[in-house]
Amino acid sequence: MPPSNQDPPAQLEDLPNIGKAIAADLRGIGIVHPDQLARREPIAIFLELSEVMGHRLDPCVLYTLLSVKHFLDCGEALPWWKFTAEGKILLKSSEKGSGS
Repeated sequence: MPPSNQDPPAQLEDLPNIGKAIAADLRGIGIVHPDQLARREPIAIFLELSEVMGHRLDPCVLYTLLSVKHFLDCGEALPWWKFTAEGKILLKSSEKGSGS
């Protein structure tokens, strides 16, 4: 959890860049608390969401998950688009791993 003077986030919507829609999608795969996001890799969550929803999600979802992971690791809240370059690398790497 990030070092701060504030209480840790109690629900998914307390995290930066997480709104009602993404929170609902995360709950659909069993992620109901911010601590669960802290223990998982964003690309794995993104791929699981894609599989459950039956289609590849917009890459912005991955960038959002990366921003949340960054926040949970160090306490710095950044906009999701700051993680576009990192996300593109992860997506390309995951495509190679799947044989696509």
